[in-house]
Amino acid sequence: MNAGASYVRELQNFWAARLKSKSELYEAGKDLAHLNSAYQLEVLENQSLKQEVDRLEALLGLPARPEYKYEIARVVTRDFNSWWQHFEIRKGSRHGIPVGAPVVFSGGVVGRIRQVHEYTSAVELLSNSHLRMAVVIEGDNRPMSFRGAGFKIFRSPIGLAEYIPNDISVSDPSNPPRIVTSGMGGIFPAGLHIGYLQRLRPGASGMFQDGDVRLEERLSNLTEVAVLIAIEEGME
Repeated sequence: MNAGASYVRELQNFWAARLKSKSELYEAGKDLAHLNSAYQLEVLENQSLKQEVDRLEALLGLPARPEYKYEIARVVTRDFNSWWQHFEIRKGSRHGIPVGAPVVFSGGVVGRIRQVHEYTSAVELLSNSHLRMAVVIEGDNRPMSFRGAGFKIFRSPIGLAEYIPNDISVSDPSNPPRIVTSGMGGIFPAGLHIGYLQRLRPGASGMFQDGDVRLEERLSNLTEVAVLIAIEEGME
């Protein structure tokens, strides 16, 4: 009985389709054409967006990081006063930007996201004295502390490294120790460039040293940066 009923329904559907008016078939064809055009347009838009992201990633010279996605953003305003050094980017919560996310460029760390609005975000720069993080000397896994120390006129932005082991020295100024992120704290991935260690002096405790860190000169005139968004965060 079930097979017979199914056969009858299929037969009815077949003849119903054959008996549709030409105008109905024409309208159905138009709807199908519209859907197909919309789909093709969406495919082209996605391809265009991917090409633009690939272009900007190549322009910024960013390495692949499977655990993160890069959200490329343009710098729109800057504030380099001595107390609160930051700039604003043209990406916000609508683009999945989270507070605290690392901001980078081809030269290493730029800073981190301090505030997020719907279409813009404020970036706290690496030279900002409020920004602190754990760092290491490249090739040495002993953690040190880093904080920003501002900009000086006609000079590179600087930072301050603290708790530097006493056996570390700057014996060759032309090849100073390189400071990179340690990966501790769960914000900045390990191995991102911070700057180069320069003048050393005894720390307050006498057990460690303090030292100036020369940061990237380009921090003051960047036009595009990338926000590192953990894949888990971006999927939420």
